Amino acid sequence: VPLPFDPIAEARRNWEAHGWGAVDRMSAATSITRAHQILLQRIDAALEPHGLVFSRFEALALLFFSRAGALPLGKVGDRLQVHPTSVTNTIDRLEADGLVVRVPHPTDRRTTLAELTDVGRRVVADAAAALADIGFGLDGMSDLEISRTDAAMATLRQAAGDFPRTPPGRTTGPH
Repeated sequence: VPLPFDPIAEARRNWEAHGWGAVDRMSAATSITRAHQILLQRIDAALEPHGLVFSRFEALALLFFSRAGALPLGKVGDRLQVHPTSVTNTIDRLEADGLVVRVPHPTDRRTTLAELTDVGRRVVADAAAALADIGFGLDGMSDLEISRTDAAMATLRQAAGDFPRTPPGRTTGPH
């Protein structure tokens, strides 16, 4: 049930009234956190008919985009920026659902690969279409707002060390 007021705007007024400083940053950070909750709810609702949540979809998409449809578990964690335990749990669930299989690395006996199954390929393609159908949950935002938000979040992620600064003349994406 929607509130009759914007709770983040109210928090902003209280924050400012008490002189706590960094009002714009508090409001932006709180809005980003709330937007994250909204997006995950919308995305997970679109993925639920496919038996997925976003973290499992991300792993399937990563495998789908890889050249061989398989990656070492460590690389999955690195690319998704998650803890090895999270990778293990995600792959366990995907394997139990028949969407991936664990296979030995062909040249490194110490490494296990997660490999997409044919069913996994179909599920991730269908799930990607479902996410595209809902605009990844970003309805209510214009294309310009989405582009600016994407650029701003890339700046934040880069400052946090997610990826290096781009050399002059090269881009990191569609910006």
